[in-house]
Amino acid sequence: MGASLYEFDAHDQADLLRRGEVTATDLAQAHLDRIERWDADLRSFVTLTPEAALDAARAIDRAGRAGEGFAGVPTAVKDLTATAGVRTTMGSRLLADQVPEVDAHVVRLVRDAALVSLGKTNTPEFGLSSYTDNDLVGPTSTPWRVGLNAGGSSGGAAAAVAAGLVPWALGSDGGGSIRIPSSCCGVVGLKPTRGRVSPGPLGSDWSGLASDGPIARTVRDVAALLDLIAVPQPGDARFVGRPAEPFAAVVDREPGRLRVAAWGDPYLPDVATDPRVKAVWEDGCRALAALGHDVEVIDNPFPPELEPQFNVVWSSGMAAAPIPPEAEPLLRPNTRYWRRRGATHSAAELAGAMQFLETTTRSAMSSLADYDVFCTPTLAMLPQPHAWFTATDDPAEAHRRELLFTPFTAVDNMAGIPAASVPFGRADGLPVGLMLAAHAGHETTLLSLMGQLEASVAWPTAPVDPVEDIRSKTHDDGLRHLSQPKSIILRHPGDRE
Repeated sequence: MGASLYEFDAHDQADLLRRGEVTATDLAQAHLDRIERWDADLRSFVTLTPEAALDAARAIDRAGRAGEGFAGVPTAVKDLTATAGVRTTMGSRLLADQVPEVDAHVVRLVRDAALVSLGKTNTPEFGLSSYTDNDLVGPTSTPWRVGLNAGGSSGGAAAAVAAGLVPWALGSDGGGSIRIPSSCCGVVGLKPTRGRVSPGPLGSDWSGLASDGPIARTVRDVAALLDLIAVPQPGDARFVGRPAEPFAAVVDREPGRLRVAAWGDPYLPDVATDPRVKAVWEDGCRALAALGHDVEVIDNPFPPELEPQFNVVWSSGMAAAPIPPEAEPLLRPNTRYWRRRGATHSAAELAGAMQFLETTTRSAMSSLADYDVFCTPTLAMLPQPHAWFTATDDPAEAHRRELLFTPFTAVDNMAGIPAASVPFGRADGLPVGLMLAAHAGHETTLLSLMGQLEASVAWPTAPVDPVEDIRSKTHDDGLRHLSQPKSIILRHPGDRE
């Protein structure tokens, strides 16, 4: 085989299983060995389940199921997501010993597909932060430079995938929590359309902001994992249904000539995009134009008034969590901050905020009706040191820093549209994500374009070894074989000829 087992993506691992070159037990053990070697540095897992993983792998081998679909391929589950019989802490000391009796819907689907979970990946307390740190195992690092945060809240999942601890993993995204760490860790992460992935009979997404979704090193793996979890259920409040064909079937299909709206500046005043990040985004726009798409740079179509209303919804959900007053001191300062803010809002204010988000994002999306895809930076900054997020004792300042870091992602949650981060470029030896989004229900367009871009631009697909100061090819190197257009088209939607 040449390469180590952990370097293969999920598709190639499944192919090795089908050909009988490895067993499910071999794969599980290889990844567990990799975790033992590197996770003390990364802290990507909260709970490891090696015995259960090896037992599951051996059962798959005995039943002759290895390589049946993706049966026997390792994965991991974010620690926000209930997993029967496995400690699920939600990143909080309050739930350090919680062991659910039932699986979340997406976990049941993964079990039904006979993927082998190696454990629960790290997340900030209750998934509230755009960085991953908690009082249980501490901060998660990006494998590209230990000491810089992996992003959040699916930071453990993204770091584990990037370092080859698992080929793919389940994440969740309520304001960018799949895409933020995917950018920091140099992997592919997709937040689906609102309602595409069902919360199942026991789950709830009352605000419409959050969704489970896939993180992987390749677009085809992201599409295949989405196929496994995008299974509608009776009673779904936001029914999207299944596509006419599998998402994985469109990754290698030419998307046709698409109209791409691109903006590189945040919608928030006093927040700017780091010039190094903006340079990667500009290269991404040129790459899309070189592939034959019509790229127009426009002003950010989302108004800044969305931010305070989003915070009403976000904080109200945290304030509603059934946490007794005597337990409040055990919470992290960030969690207490959001609970205090949420407690000040009335039911009428919450209803008004939800209506504002719906009507305002609908107006913005209507203004984008002539476009197929939207292209922005994923983040406004490069990955930051752990302490940059936590050094201040002022929670309002800590929140401001998070806005400086990630001012692009949350609007896609507000609008309910599919959005993905792809590891397009590098700056100062660190990964920089390019974010692509589409209209609601159009994951196929998005995945087809992502597949085309992946095939045309050299972004790394093999895991990196943590600790090392990786300085691989710059984003300019990846464009070496694309013909360069003279310029990106600069005009507004109303200026069409």
